[in-house]
Amino acid sequence: MRIRVSHETVYRYAEPPKGVIQTLRMTPRNHDGQYVVGWRIEASVDCRLDAQEDAFGNIVHTFNVDGPLDTLGILVVGEVETQDSHGIVRGTIEHFPPSLFLRTTPLTTPDAAIGEFARDVAAGGGADPLGLLHALLARVHHEIAFDTDPTHAATTAAEAFALKRGVCQDLTHVFIAAAREIGVPARYVSGYFHRADGVVRQEAGHAWAEAHVPGFGWVAFDPANGICATDAHIRVAVGLDYLGAAPVRGTRYGGGAEQLSVTVVVDQAQRQMQN
Repeated sequence: MRIRVSHETVYRYAEPPKGVIQTLRMTPRNHDGQYVVGWRIEASVDCRLDAQEDAFGNIVHTFNVDGPLDTLGILVVGEVETQDSHGIVRGTIEHFPPSLFLRTTPLTTPDAAIGEFARDVAAGGGADPLGLLHALLARVHHEIAFDTDPTHAATTAAEAFALKRGVCQDLTHVFIAAAREIGVPARYVSGYFHRADGVVRQEAGHAWAEAHVPGFGWVAFDPANGICATDAHIRVAVGLDYLGAAPVRGTRYGGGAEQLSVTVVVDQAQRQMQN
């Protein structure tokens, strides 16, 4: 599949800040089943994008802008060719052993309820590690409803699990917390998802998890959709949790309240050309 992505982020400031610093993890890399045909980042202000690689192998761009400024826009546009690898992730840059991804974070720390949930899944999931993770995927997808209202970027896995509701970020954090609780290394993935229902305009990117399975390596599980990753997924960045793979993070100096708007369009490139 050839997928075209347009991801626009716009900040509007109530009071112009004196300066803004932004860190972007918005550029995918090539790996087995994913080839980046073209990709560009544009900022609405005059600045220099400095590129580097972070500890997890993600491409990171940073820039700083001197104010005052009323708005700041970041536009990402690109095309990626994908193939279905049945969730198996190979050819990625790996700086750390899988055991690093057993480390908990404030967003993924399992509470007693998640611990009990994870052990219950493990008890019924059998001895096959891959089968166990598929059972965990199905349980998280079934028991936590997708809902954009009750959670926010700082919602923890424990909070989302208690609510039994959340967005893809929350379901992913719950899956990661439960997997680590039963000794399976797991990590957070940010990227994009091409929906099969024809909806191309989205309010945000997508998130899913990768778990390390003996004999297979890293395998991608998408609890929001209840499936392993397919050729509909574009993998962009990984981390221990959302904070390590967030598309945009930054800070500003001065200024009042800010209003954030995000528009993401994910569509098949050939269909866009025909239209």
